[in-house]
Amino acid sequence: MTPSLSPVHLGLGSNLGDREANLHFALEALSGVMSRPRVSSLYETGPVGVEDQPPFLNLVVIGTTDLEPQTLLERVKAIERSAGRTPTFRWGPRILDIDILLFGGRAVDLPDLTIPHPRLHERLFALAPLCEVDSTARWPDGSPVCADVEKAGGDVSRLATPYWLQQYQFGMNSPPPVE
Repeated sequence: MTPSLSPVHLGLGSNLGDREANLHFALEALSGVMSRPRVSSLYETGPVGVEDQPPFLNLVVIGTTDLEPQTLLERVKAIERSAGRTPTFRWGPRILDIDILLFGGRAVDLPDLTIPHPRLHERLFALAPLCEVDSTARWPDGSPVCADVEKAGGDVSRLATPYWLQQYQFGMNSPPPVE
């Protein structure tokens, strides 16, 4: 029996070290847990919560996975650790952050995992790139995610189109998808 594939939307961010290289590392590592990826443009945003830290580079990658949400969480946390992320404090600086934003139209409420991401609706740095690559994304109740862009807070600057990825390979030695 072939496992079923679920669409998944991941938010990636970095504000320490070589931020672009950190995001490329994550995308390459995610090729082992996702298929058919589409990657947003690159966005720069100010920090949320704790403002005395460098700005973030953010993007969203969407694709499909045969993993269950808890297993996917374990895998993305392992990718963060392999990039050098160490625990600091809530909303602190990080070399790499990978959040599960949406997962196959499902709502998940576990002690260490909430899907949809509980603050997605208020974070323009996640909504702008998500809606760029999937303007038809839906909340588990069926309402359109992108309707919340106007209400989300924060300033974002789109730095580069998906073409910024072309100098890198993304999984299986294939060029990254660009649209």
